[in-house]
Amino acid sequence: MSRRCELTGKGPMTGNNVSHANNKTKRRFLPNLNDVTLQSEVLGRGVKLRISAAALRSVDHRGGLDAFLAKAKDEELSANALKVKKEIAKAQAAQA
Repeated sequence: MSRRCELTGKGPMTGNNVSHANNKTKRRFLPNLNDVTLQSEVLGRGVKLRISAAALRSVDHRGGLDAFLAKAKDEELSANALKVKKEIAKAQAAQA
């Protein structure tokens, strides 16, 4: 399983461990990923995603998964999230 957020595309970054003697060794900064089930109001079911804590706050701030995916760029989303976005758009078109 890749260490990449399914909604924002946030992944590992690199940097240095710096000791007291100023020795530098390479390290990785990993994103804070969590397995969560987000509820979709339009689909009426839960969607399991692996997202970062920052993305979880963004979803809450925008008013839920449906609103977040409506504004999200397709390039940043994973294949699973893109499939859910299309399902939501199709369900909204059928309701209207």
